[in-house]
Amino acid sequence: MAEVYYVGVDVGTASVRAALVTRAGRVESTAEQPISIWEPLTDHYVQSSTEIWDKCCNAVKRVTQGVERSQVRGIGFDATCSLVVLDQSFQPVPVSQDGDPQRNVVMWMDHRAREQAARITSAGHGVLNRVGGVMSPEMQPPSCCGSKRERCWNKASHFLDLPDFLSWKATGSLTRSLCTLVCKWTYCPSEGWDAGFWTSIGLEDLLENNFSKIGNVTCSPGSPLGDGLSQEAAADLGLETGTAVGASLIDAHAGGLGVIGADVKGFNLPCEDQPITSRMAMICGTSTCHMAISEQPLFVPGVWGPCLSAMVPGMWLNEGGQSATGRLMEHMVKGHAAYTQLQEEARHRFPLNGENLYTYLNSHLSSVADSGSAVDLLGSSLHVWPDFHGNRSPLADPNLKGMVIGLPLSQTLDDLALLYLATIQALALGTLHILEAMKEAGHDIRTLFLCGGLSKNALYVQIHANATEEAVLIGAAVLGACASQDYSSIQEAMERMAKVGKVVLPDGELRSFYERKNKVFLRLFAHQREYQALMSQR
Repeated sequence: MAEVYYVGVDVGTASVRAALVTRAGRVESTAEQPISIWEPLTDHYVQSSTEIWDKCCNAVKRVTQGVERSQVRGIGFDATCSLVVLDQSFQPVPVSQDGDPQRNVVMWMDHRAREQAARITSAGHGVLNRVGGVMSPEMQPPSCCGSKRERCWNKASHFLDLPDFLSWKATGSLTRSLCTLVCKWTYCPSEGWDAGFWTSIGLEDLLENNFSKIGNVTCSPGSPLGDGLSQEAAADLGLETGTAVGASLIDAHAGGLGVIGADVKGFNLPCEDQPITSRMAMICGTSTCHMAISEQPLFVPGVWGPCLSAMVPGMWLNEGGQSATGRLMEHMVKGHAAYTQLQEEARHRFPLNGENLYTYLNSHLSSVADSGSAVDLLGSSLHVWPDFHGNRSPLADPNLKGMVIGLPLSQTLDDLALLYLATIQALALGTLHILEAMKEAGHDIRTLFLCGGLSKNALYVQIHANATEEAVLIGAAVLGACASQDYSSIQEAMERMAKVGKVVLPDGELRSFYERKNKVFLRLFAHQREYQALMSQR
């Protein structure tokens, strides 16, 4: 019998990735295509849905080369929770100040709607109980409020999360995934849209035609959509018309689905023989999302959710996060005076470009550390507060800024490496605070499961294990194959296809070091609040 395959398409912040996956979860081939990001104004980040779809098609064609079309049983899409705006004819509506018609996507990290988010929070509507009590500017209601103030509003007829846009583009179906509507739009699966909420924030326009502009038909992630691939989409992707298409996921949720259900037997971990509610999935790339599930709804202040069936059907999801992680590391490294020297040293060390700058920095830190001493200890006198793009969780304050304490006058390669180390440690302590908030609310988390680009950085992974004192598993995220009905449920596909790559255990000897480091970390936050209070006095 010929092998059958599934295609997973992942649209991240800066690139589109596609993978050809077997029924057993083995990745046969991958392809990646870069996508453009424009920043017309400070905190405004936009993209083009036309370009994104074109790159998806290119990537899928590359991974399916040499495979008979009939062997591809299904395709699934995940993407960032960015907002796509289309007119009545499903053509792009510009969201950028320059009016470029192709720039019709408000990116997830666009914070132009901070004022609108704060106003929604201060109104105290009941829907806030599903988003941790605070409305984030990264949610879609404030983004829509911001759009109403701009010229695009009158032309807009369809507002879709990027994952739902891709599903629509593939099938012609406007059915929305519960993943996007519940997590980013305040939709309640049992009650539907709350008309009073939308009216209270000045968006009563969206009630027209039974909420047709934002979606009035929903389904669980992985459900088959329409009649599968439309004739036009099949031609674009190089696949057969009618190929099954699963309802989409937000990219972080797809990552969580790809690791949280992995078989851990034989790894001697705290979560072995425990329900999957004892696991937290960390999807770490440009930003990081911290996903935990529970059988009953748990309200965690400052953490999004609880959201029913948003990732695993029938389970409640809480989603913490850090708005800038990989992006912050890049910002720190590229902005340092020794960056050019780092590039030269790394190029000399790895002439074939087989390793990246972070691998070089990890190696450099090991050489600087005293023989037998942990690299972590080098960060004892340099401290970072990592909220350069605000705090998503658990403080839920988009107005917070970053801080660095302990900088010397020198700007050598050693100084750059130490700043890089201190940044990773700060991100790990941020994860610790999210973890503590979730545990305090009732989550029983025993093990962290990491996937995404930063999970390939050995130092990032080890420091997270050390700072949180949790075992860390690294897995490869793969989309399930539910839409093809080759698996009876998301849970079955998850158990069969999710893979464990590596286990990293915490270094118990560093416990007291991170306890001290954490105290300094918390004082940085207290000082920032104090500075803000002083400067706001008249």
